[in-house]
Amino acid sequence: MITQPYQLYIERTDASRNMARYYAMEISTNLFGDICLTRAWGRIGKGGQRRIHSFEREDEAVGLFLELLRQKKARGYRPIPRRGRDATDTSMKSEDQPQAFDKASTSRTKQARGLKAVF
Repeated sequence: MITQPYQLYIERTDASRNMARYYAMEISTNLFGDICLTRAWGRIGKGGQRRIHSFEREDEAVGLFLELLRQKKARGYRPIPRRGRDATDTSMKSEDQPQAFDKASTSRTKQARGLKAVF
């Protein structure tokens, strides 16, 4: 069980180099109770890539989360300002989730709709 939520969405943009990147991380549990660090990254507006790391203990996942955060900040990634709600609200609603996390579930749903039951 996770003691507190860990979610991060940061961006790096440089118009002179035509660079528009995002990086998202989240610590959660899977169906088996394992602690997972999910990372998603790519060009803003595109699907990007995704990687999931599994851990037995939360502190191991948090350690990797913080190390990756340090690396990304050193490379110029910054959090984007929140729009449309109070800045003190730390909960992420489903519509605020990064697109890369939602894309996999959407594609699975589309695949499931296309399948016909054969018995």
